[in-house]
Amino acid sequence: MRVAIVAAAAALLQGCAGVALAGNHANVEIVNRTTGEVLPVYRHQGRLYVAGAPGEKYAVRVTNRAGGRTLNVVSVDGINAVTGETAAPDQNGYVLHAGQSFEVNGWRKSTTEVAAFYFTRLPDSYAARTDRPEHVGVIGVAVFREWQRPPQVLRQAPAAPAARERANESSAADAAGAPAASEARRDTKLGTGHGERERSDVVYTHFRRASPAPDEVIAVHYDSHANLVAMGVIPREPRLVAPNPFPAGRFVPDPRG
Repeated sequence: MRVAIVAAAAALLQGCAGVALAGNHANVEIVNRTTGEVLPVYRHQGRLYVAGAPGEKYAVRVTNRAGGRTLNVVSVDGINAVTGETAAPDQNGYVLHAGQSFEVNGWRKSTTEVAAFYFTRLPDSYAARTDRPEHVGVIGVAVFREWQRPPQVLRQAPAAPAARERANESSAADAAGAPAASEARRDTKLGTGHGERERSDVVYTHFRRASPAPDEVIAVHYDSHANLVAMGVIPREPRLVAPNPFPAGRFVPDPRG
C-alpha cells in the first residue's frame, strides 16, 4: 500500500513545478525560506527530486489531509529531525490536527528552538559531521493515523492490559499553535547542514498509533541543479547560438514570394 501511494503521487507530479507531494493523509512541500517559493518537483526513475543550492535555508512543510490527528515522523538525510537518532518510523515526530500545516525548519534542539536546515556540501552536512553520511540527499515523512476507540457493542471484548496500551503510546512534539497537543556526479553532493538557532515552539502530547506501520511514507530526494541535470533528472536546456551581426558578406536578396 505504501509503494502504491507514493507512485500515485509521483505520477501526478511529473513535469510539474511548485506542487505538494500529495499523499492520501499528508501533503509535503520543500520551501525555499529565502524566497518563500515551493521548490519545483521532478520525477525520474520512480523517484521525486528537488534542486537546492548551497547556503539556502529550507523547510519541510507538512499538511494533514486526514480526518483526525496524525503523527508525522520527519527524516532528513536518514536522521530523525526531532530526536537526532538514525531515523526509524517508530520514533517521535510532529502531531498535526486535521487540516493543520506546520513548517519543520530545522533540527529540534528543545521545545522552543531548532537549528536551521540549509543546503550545504556533503562534508558540512549534519549527517557527515555525526559520521552518518550514507543516506544524505533524501527527506522523508512517515505518516500515522491516530487510534480511535471502536464503537461500543453489547458484548465488548476485554480491554487490553494497561501496560500494553501504554506501550502503544508515543510522546511526540505537537506543532506550534495546536491546542495543548504537541553514478558519477559532476559536483559535490548536497546535504543538510546544522544551522543557526531559531525560535520554534512546540509542546508534548501523547499519541497512540492506529497501526505500528506507517499509513504512508512520502520521500523526496534532493541535490544541486547541476547534479540533477547530470543525472538526467532535469532536462538540459538547448544551447543557444548568439546572433552574429555579419554572418555573410552579400548584397540584399529579394524576399521569398
